Amino acid sequence: MSKLKYLDLRKQVIATCLKMNEEGINQGTSGNVSVRTDEGFLITASGIPYHKMKPEHVVEMDFDGGYYGSYLPSTEWRMHMDILKHRPEANAVVHTHSIYATALACLRKDIPPFHYMIGIGGGTDIRCSDYAEYGTQALSDVMLKAMEGRSACLLGNHGQIAFGYNLENALWRAGEVEAISHQYWASLQAGKPVILNDAQMTTVLARFKTYGKQPEDLGTGDALSVIGPERRDEPKKTKKKHKK
Repeated sequence: MSKLKYLDLRKQVIATCLKMNEEGINQGTSGNVSVRTDEGFLITASGIPYHKMKPEHVVEMDFDGGYYGSYLPSTEWRMHMDILKHRPEANAVVHTHSIYATALACLRKDIPPFHYMIGIGGGTDIRCSDYAEYGTQALSDVMLKAMEGRSACLLGNHGQIAFGYNLENALWRAGEVEAISHQYWASLQAGKPVILNDAQMTTVLARFKTYGKQPEDLGTGDALSVIGPERRDEPKKTKKKHKK
């Protein structure tokens, strides 16, 4: 029996699926996860419960829509393939039917900048796509349109989808989309949320680009995510060993 390719990455996909359900942003087998490889991508198989999923149930695919192995890929393989194919900054994709994001998607509501954390989707709003039947190229097409300049969107009458630079980042973003959806839903129950203007969101988006970066990772002219503190000590310098 030949050795399974990308074994560690397959295990990471399964771990992401399990965590997705543990965090409450997905139910059963309705969601799916993918990650880029050197030759294409890996994606969860169709209809297999995550707690029963084994590495061989994570399907290898190429960017021409072909797959390898005995198991069919998720019905939503087209959405994953098209994001990874058309968005080079995307290395992992998480699609879920999280409760509040799906509720807003069924109302066909874009999420406006009622809160600065809307920036986690890459822009000044989180758009909702038109409806198209699951698993079709039509769905992938309307998704790509809604995700122009964005890293997440709602899928009309369906759910949500988000990408990241790795599996952990994609899962985090999907969780944040659900949180912001919940907050928007709650604010609508109390009245009409106050919307942030373009100038307010422009500075937020610039700072979001450096969120999580340390000083040594910042480029010239990058906006600081953390504002204000001054370092009181000097960075420790590593001592060079002298050869005898």
